[in-house]
Amino acid sequence: MSTVPEPQITRFTRWLANARGLHFDATTTEGYDAMWRWSVSDLDAFWSAVWDYFDLQSPTPRSTVLVEEKMPGAQWFPGAQLNYVQQVFRHADAAHAAGHPAIVFQNERMRERGELQEVSWPELRRQVASLAAHLQRLGVEAGDRVVAILPNTPQAAVAFLAVASLGAVWSVCSPDMGPVAVLDRFRQIEPKVLIACDGYVYGGTAHDRLPVLEGLLADLPSVQHVVLWRYLDEAASTERLASATRQVHDFDTLTADDATLSPRWVAFDHPLWIVYSSGTTGLPKPIVHGHGGVVLEALKMGRLHNNLGPTVETGDRFHWYSATGWIMWNCQVSGLLFGTTLCLYDGNPGGKSKSPDWTTLWRFAADAKVTFFGAGAAFYASCLKADVHPMDVADLSRLRAIGSTGSPLASDCYRWVYDRLPKVGGEKIWLTSLSGGTDFAGAFIAGLPTLPVVEGEMQCRCLGAAVEAWNEQGEPLIDEVGELVCAKPMPSMPLYFWNDPGNQRYHDSYFDMYPGVWRHGDWIRILPNGGSIIYGRSDATINRHGIRMGTSELYRAVEAQPEVLDSLVVDLEYLGRESYMPLFVVLREGVTLDAALDKRLRDAIKTALSARHVPNEIFQVSAIPRTLSGKKMELPVKKLLMGTPAEQVFKLDAMANADCVPWFVSFAAKRS
Repeated sequence: MSTVPEPQITRFTRWLANARGLHFDATTTEGYDAMWRWSVSDLDAFWSAVWDYFDLQSPTPRSTVLVEEKMPGAQWFPGAQLNYVQQVFRHADAAHAAGHPAIVFQNERMRERGELQEVSWPELRRQVASLAAHLQRLGVEAGDRVVAILPNTPQAAVAFLAVASLGAVWSVCSPDMGPVAVLDRFRQIEPKVLIACDGYVYGGTAHDRLPVLEGLLADLPSVQHVVLWRYLDEAASTERLASATRQVHDFDTLTADDATLSPRWVAFDHPLWIVYSSGTTGLPKPIVHGHGGVVLEALKMGRLHNNLGPTVETGDRFHWYSATGWIMWNCQVSGLLFGTTLCLYDGNPGGKSKSPDWTTLWRFAADAKVTFFGAGAAFYASCLKADVHPMDVADLSRLRAIGSTGSPLASDCYRWVYDRLPKVGGEKIWLTSLSGGTDFAGAFIAGLPTLPVVEGEMQCRCLGAAVEAWNEQGEPLIDEVGELVCAKPMPSMPLYFWNDPGNQRYHDSYFDMYPGVWRHGDWIRILPNGGSIIYGRSDATINRHGIRMGTSELYRAVEAQPEVLDSLVVDLEYLGRESYMPLFVVLREGVTLDAALDKRLRDAIKTALSARHVPNEIFQVSAIPRTLSGKKMELPVKKLLMGTPAEQVFKLDAMANADCVPWFVSFAAKRS
């Protein structure tokens, strides 16, 4: 049975009492609400408390915390300097002395051999220092962009930390992304160096990416150096990647030296990385975040909300299943900022594609001694559907927290977690469901281990995040569904979009509806008990006969049926025309949508929601269009059915399953 250390939020409230004379009780909903209100009403006091509590280091003093409370354009901690990497390695010596590794890693081939790799803190620091020194020798300077096409491995973490230590700007794509999607991202930022793998294994299948790399480089003329990591084939040839203006280097060689790591002190708002919007329509937005904002948000979110501590103090080991192209990879790597051991898995969470096994990650969690296990909501839904019993195959006695994000987590999944995962201290394991975004590399809604958990609800609004539900007039709502807004700035909000003259795209993306207030694009209901429910994207909402509803409610009703694997609904009520709402369903193998199943689905929706929300028609499809990060592509399908040409709404290389698009195109053509 896992023992539970004192909650990190309790330590913080005790520090606030002793150091600031502020008294909050985060063990009650009323007490936490008072703490949250303080954190968003006195931004200077809250964020300076976070800085001081975590003892962030700067060789130069800050002149203030926040120059002016405005969005966009808030300036935080002017005068202060820091470096993400300097904060990471503050923990190295103590953790290593206590025998804790920095990273525990496994991939599919290692899983089959029963192998687990541990990377010590000194070894991580040595590799980062070696690669940083070589990148500097190759001419990489502060502000240069270094991009990567790497999987979720220790090498990706090493590459990121080496780049960040120099003050260069990092950007990464997952190796399974299509070449057009990669070019749509990297061409915008004109990288000097590309770090890439030769291929990867997923679902038991090897994928050679050297031909793709060759094609990418032909369209990335700014790249002067390629650093190749031979992940798939140690003998892979690199000749085709070189040119008269481009040299190729071996990753393992560049990380093999003994060197001293000296992270460069940079301004609080110096660019750290560029991440991207989903890229389902138009060119992806290249979002720039700064060192200081990312470090502050990560410490607040990871330590105070996710309750992760330095492994040397708490024994924590942190796993969040993610590909490198999802912001959760960045959030997972940020565990190093706390001195927490990372547990990385590279491969298919469902095992081999031809013989699915949804116990794969649970067995990895047991082997890696994971204490905090995180994944997208779809993973837990898959475990539920497959009737997985993790404790029958894995020793999960060290597990004490479960995290979920990416989409709303159904109540059935809460019950599956409670029924199938171990009790902690005799109580249900803590399940924290988060909602945030790539846009600000953090969370708006999250959890606390000291507060009650209600099935289907997220526990609380995050400290420092002035989240509200607003109606169309910009008035706050309680216990009603409204637009999720953040009414005050946060340090991790974008510095800017790359190559965005006048910040026009940045402004239009978040501030067009409510001037000076961040509109996130989700429907949210903030409950009287302080919890919240996310109802899906606000611009893909269902508005049937004046009743407004997010799509997640309908999905819960439909996907609770045992025959249904996946579903998508769009509402085409617009411009005064009569509403038309089709429902598309993916059914289990061998199941056909007949009259009896059609009626059962309609009855389930009518029972769960209302007769108004029963779809006009139900169609069986082979797959639901999804982005590479697993999100249902409601808006592109909606736009397609409203007459927008397919090439304008679908970026095929930014999709997980582009082969399902022709069916929807044909459907739209017939309907028109």
